[in-house]
Amino acid sequence: MSTPGETPNPYGPPQPPQPPQPPQAAPQPPQQSPQQSPPPGPYGQVPPQAQPPQHNPYAQPTMPSVPVGGGYGPMGMAPGAPPTGFGGGSGGSGGGGKGWLWGLGGAVVASAVWAGVLFATGGFDGDAAEADLAGYRYTTNLCTPTDTQSFKDSGYQQKDGTGSTSNPQHSSSENPALDSMTCNIDFEPNAASSSDYSSVWLYTTASLHKKTDPAPEFEAQYRAYEDQKTSSYSYQVSPVSGLGDEAYVVKQEGRTSSTGAYVILAVRDGWMTYQSTWSEYVSSSASATAKTPEEATDMLKKSAKATLEKMKR
Repeated sequence: MSTPGETPNPYGPPQPPQPPQPPQAAPQPPQQSPQQSPPPGPYGQVPPQAQPPQHNPYAQPTMPSVPVGGGYGPMGMAPGAPPTGFGGGSGGSGGGGKGWLWGLGGAVVASAVWAGVLFATGGFDGDAAEADLAGYRYTTNLCTPTDTQSFKDSGYQQKDGTGSTSNPQHSSSENPALDSMTCNIDFEPNAASSSDYSSVWLYTTASLHKKTDPAPEFEAQYRAYEDQKTSSYSYQVSPVSGLGDEAYVVKQEGRTSSTGAYVILAVRDGWMTYQSTWSEYVSSSASATAKTPEEATDMLKKSAKATLEKMKR
């Protein structure tokens, strides 16, 4: 026998009819908040309208498009957009994983396309710029191509080496990033006597820059001499035409009487840099006369032009 309000057992023995009950007010359905789930049915099942829409596990997913270009990141998605298969949408528990996998596949494709663009444009190549050596070659003895004819024509001769000191002297260093070469030659005036004190030398350097372009900093290196001033001398820097891509001459100007000249000639041709320095001092009692900075500049320009041509052979 069941009590009033109890759900009858559909599988139990038939029950005798019950006397009619007085009519009662229809029960009001329980109120539920919008966030609560509907109560289960008599058999503990969720009402059909409460079930989320089911994803067809046999449906063929669509490969996401792979945009390339403006407004998209390297993964082929718009900035701030969630990957395919995440967040809201109609995907169920089974379809969400597959959507994520297909989204990952699209991201891989996008990454491959992006990498191809970078390789094509040199974005992965840190050494994209090839060294422009302008035909110059490394030599272990820079004194060999150094031309001294202009100094001989101006009344100078090369000193003989004394003892263990050789003249000229040279050094060199070959490196994957920078090749360096130097040559130092001591001269003396032809008219100088044995009692005259004089110091004349030509110091030449050449560098082959194989990793870094020296152009952006070349002029600044020599313009810096203009800021080196003392009470006795200063420097004047001027551009020189007809040598390499750019050239500058640096002249030391003494503020007192001088018996010599100090001049630097710098040349950049491509990624090759060249510098020759003339330094001369002659005592006031000597029979020879020192060259002026202008005369020394003319000798250096002639020597540099011939030397640079020989360095390309």
